Amino acid sequence: MGKSNPIKAAAEKLADALRDVPGPADGIPGKPGPETPPVDEPTEPRGPLPPKPDQGSPATVSPTGQPTGADPGDMAQAGSYLTTAQGTRLYETDKSLKAGPRGPVLLQDHHLREKITHFDHERIPERVVHARGAAAHGVFHGYGTASQVTKAAFLAKDVATPVFVRFSTVLGSRGSADTVRDTRGFATKFYTTEGVWDLVGNNIPVFFIQDAIKFPDIIHAGKPHPDREIPQAQSAHDTFWDFVSLHTEATFHALWNMSDRGIPRSYRMMEGFGVHTFRLVNAEGKTTLVKFHWKPKLGVHSMVWEEAQIANGVDPDFHRRDLADAIEAGAYPQWELGIQTFPDTPEQMYEGIDLLDSTKIVPEEIAPVQPIGLLTLNANPTNFFAETEQVAFHPGHLVPGIDITDDPLLAGRLFSYLDTQITRLAGPNFGQIPINRTHAPVNDMLRDGFHQDAVHRGVAPYRPNSLDGGCPFLAGADTGAYVEVPVEVPAARKVRESPATFEDHFSQPRLFWQSMTDVEREHIIAAYTFELGKCYENAVKERQLKVLANIDPELCEQVATGLGLPVPEPTVEPTPVQPSPALSQLGQSWPLDGRIIGIVTGGGGDLDGVRAVRQAVLDAGMVPLVVAPSGGQLGPDADPITIQRSFATARSIEFDALLLAGVPGPGADAYGARDAKAGDESARAAAATDPRVLLMLSEAYRHGKAIGGWADADTVLAAAGIPADAPGVVVAESGDAALDRLTELLRNHRVWERFAPAI
Repeated sequence: MGKSNPIKAAAEKLADALRDVPGPADGIPGKPGPETPPVDEPTEPRGPLPPKPDQGSPATVSPTGQPTGADPGDMAQAGSYLTTAQGTRLYETDKSLKAGPRGPVLLQDHHLREKITHFDHERIPERVVHARGAAAHGVFHGYGTASQVTKAAFLAKDVATPVFVRFSTVLGSRGSADTVRDTRGFATKFYTTEGVWDLVGNNIPVFFIQDAIKFPDIIHAGKPHPDREIPQAQSAHDTFWDFVSLHTEATFHALWNMSDRGIPRSYRMMEGFGVHTFRLVNAEGKTTLVKFHWKPKLGVHSMVWEEAQIANGVDPDFHRRDLADAIEAGAYPQWELGIQTFPDTPEQMYEGIDLLDSTKIVPEEIAPVQPIGLLTLNANPTNFFAETEQVAFHPGHLVPGIDITDDPLLAGRLFSYLDTQITRLAGPNFGQIPINRTHAPVNDMLRDGFHQDAVHRGVAPYRPNSLDGGCPFLAGADTGAYVEVPVEVPAARKVRESPATFEDHFSQPRLFWQSMTDVEREHIIAAYTFELGKCYENAVKERQLKVLANIDPELCEQVATGLGLPVPEPTVEPTPVQPSPALSQLGQSWPLDGRIIGIVTGGGGDLDGVRAVRQAVLDAGMVPLVVAPSGGQLGPDADPITIQRSFATARSIEFDALLLAGVPGPGADAYGARDAKAGDESARAAAATDPRVLLMLSEAYRHGKAIGGWADADTVLAAAGIPADAPGVVVAESGDAALDRLTELLRNHRVWERFAPAI
């Protein structure tokens, strides 16, 4: 019998446990703690509450990767009484030690000094980029389909690997909003049996630059202006467009950002890409070049621009809340990991596309994405700082079977990520922070430094040695060593140059534009017009129009018209391109897991219908939120309907669809002094329906969302200016019938017919 692998066993146990994590008892996420608190302050001592059912923790391995078998609770606070950091119980924490009740505070107050000193050092430097993030625990299951191209053990069939995934924006600070127009990070830490593998990618498959030496330039250009520290978390300003209009290799990435991809509906509905070309190695030593893709099971969906702007104001945490709530509700987000494969030739080209150029894609029509595993996120972090903020990714964290290429952007990242972790996390031992700990045994001969948590044994942290029995010993390829592929490096002069193939900056943006539907093109035109319209200098706008002229004359003309500027002639002869339907987000039908349905009621009328629709939404794997004039409950105490949103707190942006249960009349607070959304007194007096409901409906209609109702709901739609026979509007005899038709509309994400372009 072979020796059992405790790491693998722990991973599979984690996978089973996470798969069975229950959702909230009532199907509605958002409950802040595991227990409902009493009205009065509790006074009877008791231990810390357990985590919520949706929460997970880093695996309990030692600083050197050894399974400890400890309960995750052993890493958390313990005991019923307040103590100092050294465990001494305290009798008071509201008042400093003084020389008399009105006297000066005494320096000997060790509790005051410890408490304040720790507070003063609670923040660490935020990430220079990707500072605003959200994360979750999960498990990755290999399909085994990659075994022919890589010997990486975690990709073998039915292997379960724990993962931690962090999503993020790029430009904004930690306190910025989620739904800004920006690139998103999609970083995944695989705790494999052979060590940690970090796939550090984005939601866009190309980047602004081809060489890492330009990274400080693009980030300095995109960040707020250094004199005023504005604007925050956006690219709609002069320095960004000044740079990308001069540095035209950024054109393709900028175009992706100006498309709907720049404002995802949810992290759950967002693709991920490894961006670079990597090299895989199989058991026979044969190599294959690949690009990594994450494909969301729910499809790729986005917000419309006005919806994103509203969300930034009324719920700047929209994306992180959506991710956490979906996991708590049991609608676990899933992605398939796929690869595009290419022969590993000396030229590292494929169909004329330079595989080392990170500003280029290979269309899926000529290199299909082959699924190799399934990622499921099914546990929220227990502590944001300890996990989401302290997780440290690095493209150089590799495992046997996965190697790098000579991509010059990747080369700089291999240095930069390690360097930045040392600054952020106060030294070289950041890998010993629980969320970063490998699940494979560590014997690295690295010693000391800030935050060294391991207690090393022996006297000879060097090799060769005899004093520690020769340990640690070198491994071979047959014993799991990571061996770099022995790639031939051609003889060449030392130069600061790029290949000639890097000079084509416009054919792939043209490919992207021609692959868009009419609706998507309209959104791109609007985005460029808005972004450039926020620039002060006309020279920057005119220069960028010259760039657009090299992509497409219609795009350039429409943006120029919006800016009130002349249309320039192209400076590059356009090359013919073949559109790639895979680049469009439209035209398919998708699952509905975790979609949020707003059920709007005035509190009277068909409560049985509301109750039935609410249950049907839950049964379909979606989340119902009942919206009424005020909080509390509806109906008899024996069978109440809990209200999740009032007319004052609800806004259209958090719902994927709306259902009207009759005619909701004005609430008691429907006047401007209490809630400006309700308008003035005359608006309230004239409306049979609460004006805030009409606002919510009109916004949802403008944003292409499905709307339905029953029990005279057509009169409310008419008051909102929405024709009952408009595309995506359903009026039925009952709530169940309205929901059935609404559900089919939701599978397309939006009612795209409402966005008909101008003739």
